[in-house]
Amino acid sequence: MGRLQRLGGARRLAIAVVLAAASTMTINARAEVAAADPIDAAMRACLARSDMSSTAGQLQCMEKARFGWQAAMNTAWQQLLAKLPPARRKVWEESQTRWQASRDAQAPLLDAVFATAHGAMYQIGEADMQLQPVRDRALALRSAAAGAATGATAPVRPRACSADALCEHATFDMNRYYHRLQTKLPARARPTLVQAQRAWNAYLVAATAVTDERGRVDIIGARVATLKRLSETVGND
Repeated sequence: MGRLQRLGGARRLAIAVVLAAASTMTINARAEVAAADPIDAAMRACLARSDMSSTAGQLQCMEKARFGWQAAMNTAWQQLLAKLPPARRKVWEESQTRWQASRDAQAPLLDAVFATAHGAMYQIGEADMQLQPVRDRALALRSAAAGAATGATAPVRPRACSADALCEHATFDMNRYYHRLQTKLPARARPTLVQAQRAWNAYLVAATAVTDERGRVDIIGARVATLKRLSETVGND
């Protein structure tokens, strides 16, 4: 019998969620992270412990990892700021402010979606969707700080999305899943989706000033994955 088969249901589910998230990384910084990153390794070890096999235990493991990535993000942010010239610091500060506002606006949307679904797998799924954006941002800031340390030049500002076929395609997919989610959400929850998307759009605009075309497509692609996952979750029992 394989190791995952021997694990308890909640533990098996949580590890599957973590492995699935790792296998679908789209943002460059996430793809470059070492497989043995201490925070990820500690979470996997926690998820595999017999005394953490309950759903509550698995959620605790994931919450601890989220706090770890939050601390890593804060450290990377301070390292990046220390290496940026004043002009670049200003646009990065705007990007970080907008990212934080987007994350804050996302929380009520997650609550609204997962309130319509029931079962341990959805509790673990929501915890994962709270964890991964913080992990993504920490790794993106680490990558930016490393680039600044080597004297890398600022990325070429992307063309308009309408002039970039990849950006247009990703945006089309994002809008498709946005409207699918909007249709499936209870009417009372739809304003939370509108607010979350508005905050995310503001983040994308700010991020465009500190990334290149590939980075912009990665950011939109991550949003596509989020909206798709939420649209497939809402209303499930």
